[in-house]
Amino acid sequence: MARRKRLEEHDNHERWLVSYADFITLLFAFFVVMYALSTVNEGKYRILSDSMSSAFRNVPVNSSSPLPPAVTLPIQVIQKPAAAAKAQEAVKQKQREKMSNVAKDILDVMAPLIEQGKVRVIETSRGVTIEINDSILFSPGQALLQPALVKAMGAIADVLAPTDFPITIEGHTDNVPIKTTQFPSNWELSAVRATTVLRLFADSGVAAERLTAIGFADTRPVEPNLLADGRARNRRVTILIDSAVPEKGKEVDLQATSTAEKKPLPAAESRPATPQ
Repeated sequence: MARRKRLEEHDNHERWLVSYADFITLLFAFFVVMYALSTVNEGKYRILSDSMSSAFRNVPVNSSSPLPPAVTLPIQVIQKPAAAAKAQEAVKQKQREKMSNVAKDILDVMAPLIEQGKVRVIETSRGVTIEINDSILFSPGQALLQPALVKAMGAIADVLAPTDFPITIEGHTDNVPIKTTQFPSNWELSAVRATTVLRLFADSGVAAERLTAIGFADTRPVEPNLLADGRARNRRVTILIDSAVPEKGKEVDLQATSTAEKKPLPAAESRPATPQ
């Protein structure tokens, strides 16, 4: 029996074509799906839209009805935080410049009294404070302005009248008690003295809605009341020109207040404050 010849096996060097063809087929299918997703069938969309409208509005379906008009929403212009902060800083810078000019003008009109140590002008981040010793404004135990100081106070009012800053006039006394028919205590004396200066400012052209008068009696001393010099320093009238722009208040409702009461305070806030 003749021996069968063993067939020789040859390596197939073109097997990669099968994998390549599969890859091309999958890639073609992928792009077909992407194209199908990007194309909207307007007819089917109209039918779907009419069906939904009929289901929710209970109206007959009309496949030939046009698409509902598009609703145009108002466009809100939202200012960027950086731009808002920059604008706010520009306003503050302008306020500071105006306040510095006011301080310079007050220094000019009150220069003689400043040299005598009867008036002090202090400029802070809050604004400008004019501190006037009451010995040159009022007689002891009285609330009538000295005639010699009426002109000086009118000069201050002329500087403040063109501005728009809020003005607070504070009356302060020492701790020596007073009890007269007109002033039962230092509270009444300090309040009436502050009101006297306020009336002069209002009569000199300063807008009344910008003026506030407060009497502190002897509760805000700047020096100890042990010596006569300290008591004289505490008897004063302070005019505060506020550079801060008043903010609009927000009403707190009862629900928000009750919710805040139910929340426990943090451990740091529950401890009593340490006296300074």
